[in-house]
Amino acid sequence: MLKEFKAFAMRGNVMDLAVGVILGAAFGKIVSSLVADVIMPLVGLLVGGIDFSGLSFTFGKAEVKYGIFIQTVVDFVIISFSIFLFIKLFNKLYTKEKKEEEAPPSLTKEEELLTEIRDLLKSGRQ
Repeated sequence: MLKEFKAFAMRGNVMDLAVGVILGAAFGKIVSSLVADVIMPLVGLLVGGIDFSGLSFTFGKAEVKYGIFIQTVVDFVIISFSIFLFIKLFNKLYTKEKKEEEAPPSLTKEEELLTEIRDLLKSGRQ
């Protein structure tokens, strides 16, 4: 069982996933700081200096902190949009590289003749 686990853990995909999770967590912290420390104060100024994290109301003995919820929703939207832009950029670069690598090889004269023969044989069967 230990050998199977070691083989599983050392696969390329698992290691890539682990690196991705670690980088994603670090990226999430960076974006959360950007939202909390830079963007939300500016948004608060635009809407009249309101600090969303302090918004709440009392319902009976319970204090409903809806400002923190608003802050979390804004964090989520900005983080997901940032990740979307990053993935879009990555995919654009990756497909550009892939297209350059996958230039179709030119056929030799012999391969062209064999292709023609194959096509003639296929058309004769129908």
